[in-house]
Amino acid sequence: MTAAADRSADRAFIEDLFARHHAEIYAYLMRMMRDADLAADLAQDTFIRAYRAIESLEDRAKARAWLYQIAHRIALDEIRHRRIVRFLPLTVESHGAAPSAEHLAMEMRLSGPLARALARIPERQRAALLLAEVGDLTGLELAGALGVSHVAARALLTRARESLRLALADEKRQEKEREAAADVAFAEKTRAADPRRRADDSDRAGR
Repeated sequence: MTAAADRSADRAFIEDLFARHHAEIYAYLMRMMRDADLAADLAQDTFIRAYRAIESLEDRAKARAWLYQIAHRIALDEIRHRRIVRFLPLTVESHGAAPSAEHLAMEMRLSGPLARALARIPERQRAALLLAEVGDLTGLELAGALGVSHVAARALLTRARESLRLALADEKRQEKEREAAADVAFAEKTRAADPRRRADDSDRAGR
């Protein structure tokens, strides 16, 4: 096969990957970057880099994990450059037969404690959670995307889930404290605005 034919075959292969996986790569990048335009640019960049690095893909049957690995590196590079640590949960279709608690939580449009908790955990752990729970990558695919061993990927995911659990518990505690403080402030404001309540308080003070 000629060099021109090889390039044509590579382009066709990447175009097929784009058609099959662009939506999920974009969704992953959207969650990492919390910017639709930026996520679209980085998703495009993912496939451009994939085309340029096609020779590094030894097994084309593992192309999906390879794409996530490229997207993951691009996202972390951008995060380190811009210091973006926010997260935007979006609703996506689940590919798993039995989604985990993290997966179900991430598929809900939560913008309070969960979003803040995810933003607080280390970016590498957050990426592992997104890849596993939203990207629905298998253990081996996750390891490939993160560029680590299967054992290391499982350990990272375990730490990520524990970090999320602790951060979410703390966020919920803080939210309850804020709600309690707001209730007290509202009650005091209502009492101060009620002339009958002020009169009763004055009578009690005069006794």
